[in-house]
Amino acid sequence: MTKKEKTTAKKKDVAEEDSIREIKVRVVGVGGGGGSIISGISSDLKRVLFAAANTDLRALEEVTKRKKIKGFNFGKKVTGGLGTGMNVELGEKAAKEEYEEIKELFRGQDIVILVVSLGGGAGSGALPVFAAAAREMGVITYGFFTLPFLFEGEKKMKIAKSAIKKAMPHLNAVTILPNEKIFEIVDKNTPLKKALSVMNENLAQDLEGLVETIYETGLINIDFADVRAVLENRKGARKLTYLNTIEANLEEGSQEIVRKAVSNSLYSYDISSSRGVLFNITGGKDIGLADISAIAENIAHYTDGKAKIIVGIIQKQRYRDKIKIVLLATGCGEEYLQKEIGVEGEKRKPEKKKVEKPKKASPKKKSNKRKKTSKKEKTDKEKKIVISYDKNIIPPEKQKKPQSQEEEEIIKEEEKWDEPTFLRRINDDD
Repeated sequence: MTKKEKTTAKKKDVAEEDSIREIKVRVVGVGGGGGSIISGISSDLKRVLFAAANTDLRALEEVTKRKKIKGFNFGKKVTGGLGTGMNVELGEKAAKEEYEEIKELFRGQDIVILVVSLGGGAGSGALPVFAAAAREMGVITYGFFTLPFLFEGEKKMKIAKSAIKKAMPHLNAVTILPNEKIFEIVDKNTPLKKALSVMNENLAQDLEGLVETIYETGLINIDFADVRAVLENRKGARKLTYLNTIEANLEEGSQEIVRKAVSNSLYSYDISSSRGVLFNITGGKDIGLADISAIAENIAHYTDGKAKIIVGIIQKQRYRDKIKIVLLATGCGEEYLQKEIGVEGEKRKPEKKKVEKPKKASPKKKSNKRKKTSKKEKTDKEKKIVISYDKNIIPPEKQKKPQSQEEEEIIKEEEKWDEPTFLRRINDDD
């Protein structure tokens, strides 16, 4: 092979390698609320494909004014291009009508993030159908959901929780953010539109951190395989996921930085029971090994010690004296998902161990009884008594001095015997 051919082959290998690493992420807002959310975050996220899916054609046209967002109007025959109100059955029927078209929306994607503001008819009804279609296409599917405000009533909340339960079997990971939590980071007198924009800003920041983690190369690199390892193959309530991105000054110290990373006020659960933790640290070129080690140790401290932890490090000059942490944890808040949403927990099988224990114990009891009547055991027991007792049968201080030569000779003779008198009596009795 000539030098030119070698160079061409090398370039081809690099090109193939780059094409393999070109991960595709699509964020899909389902329903009116989902469309509004992605409309608010699309300008902040790069290298991500966006799509808004809705039965309401007019609302869809408003969202797709942003050129980055692809519109997908489904259920035209069922709804006539109108919304579904709070009719969940109608939303589900509209999605099922165009199931094959929905599948095409996910073709060629590696990760699909379904963003839905739950409680309405279109988003809540169509969510399980979209999730099933993504799963059928072999895509890692991450559901990002908001729950209704309490003032929106119990009916909306029931619709939202029911949608999560139906979609859960088809999802790899789920993040749930109750809208009510927004009041923990904004004043209650804040206008609703502004309050929701704060929620969108947080969501955009978190998703941006996740996308950056997938695409950016670093000193210690996290790639799509690592993200997939953390997200996929979760079962039942173990799919609940915590995602948070924070920036802080290094002078704050590792404990305070990590506290910020693990305590996002918008969440109703934490990372304590997580089974997979991925965190990416971005810092300046002067970031030290001691800083990274302290942060990693502190994050591990917040888990129960059973989590698989993956660490990535990116160095950027603009982060001088600053640090950015993207924290993704799965297998969180199982109790929250069971009690609040009604999703069944992971089935465990500890029964086998409990059954085995009495079976092993029962023969021991029988053998102990036999040993008590065994001749060999009885002899061994006698020997033990002799050994333990023979050291001090009669303490010297209690021994009386012989009064005559005859008594002294009797004592000397007894000391020559192998067995004490009381044992010979036992043997005689036997």
